[in-house]
Amino acid sequence: MNEPVLRLVGQRVRELRKKQGFSQEELGEMAGFHFSYIGGVERAEKNITLLNLQKIADALQVNVHELFYYSKYVKTGNSDKEKLLNELNEKLWPLKSSDLKKVNLLLSEFFDS
Repeated sequence: MNEPVLRLVGQRVRELRKKQGFSQEELGEMAGFHFSYIGGVERAEKNITLLNLQKIADALQVNVHELFYYSKYVKTGNSDKEKLLNELNEKLWPLKSSDLKKVNLLLSEFFDS
């Protein structure tokens, strides 16, 4: 299959799996799949269903929407401003709400003075 969304989600699954130190076999076991299925998802060979995507997200202990957070894999002709905003978004996204409130307060203090 050559669908960009499959490739992008697969890359994101691989990134999150490796970040947590799981092998394909370990992730497959936790999600209830054979390791070859996980490999197929990561290589964009499987047209994964939403239910299976949820199982993988649960095994990775992330919200399913985080599997679609793959902007850094998309090669576009973004302006410098868009690139910087994407970088900031990538840094802020994993923060807890309480930490985001602190960042927001800091930015308000910085720009309001």
